[in-house]
Amino acid sequence: MNAPPLQDDAQRGRGRRQLILLASLFFVPLALAFWLYYGGSDWRPTGSTNKGDLIDPAVPLPAVALAQPDGARTQPEFLQGKWTIAYLGDGACDERCRKALYLSRQSRVALNKDMDRVQRVFLATGTAVDTAFMAQEHPDLVLAQIGLDADSQALLAKFPALGGVPAATAGRLYVIDPLGNLVLSYSAAAPDKALLTDVKKLLRLSHIG
Repeated sequence: MNAPPLQDDAQRGRGRRQLILLASLFFVPLALAFWLYYGGSDWRPTGSTNKGDLIDPAVPLPAVALAQPDGARTQPEFLQGKWTIAYLGDGACDERCRKALYLSRQSRVALNKDMDRVQRVFLATGTAVDTAFMAQEHPDLVLAQIGLDADSQALLAKFPALGGVPAATAGRLYVIDPLGNLVLSYSAAAPDKALLTDVKKLLRLSHIG
């Protein structure tokens, strides 16, 4: 015998509430921990201030499929699911870019057992990407091109101009959380240990990604 319509509605309602509860168990602790350490809370343990530039409030990045140098495209959610260290800059990769990518690589390696929780992404502007250098020095790096298409520009528009310098030319490193939120940024002048210190802290606080 089929269940009455009212009973079906009640079951669906309970199912939705259970899904919301399960999602909250994963996402709420991360949001609360991040707010306590990096947000506007007055509670903050000694020495817990961030070393990078806090992006407050965090900026949700759109899910977009970007072109890659090999002709493929990224998955729309490629900036979600893991913590991401991203560099945004010209694909030809000048000396500033190479130093930033080296720093991101060494910081990830220094995470030891937690390194698999972090991915590295190069958001490359311009049309030329030095693929030979990337393949030799950074084989784990996800390459994604910021072009003139709508998806690329929608993503680029979410990166703030810090210090009055547009993100596309600033040569900065960024930290993106597993939910796809832009949370921290590092200029070329930031101390080398700043990125590693902050990422270690975030991984310790978070049980997702």
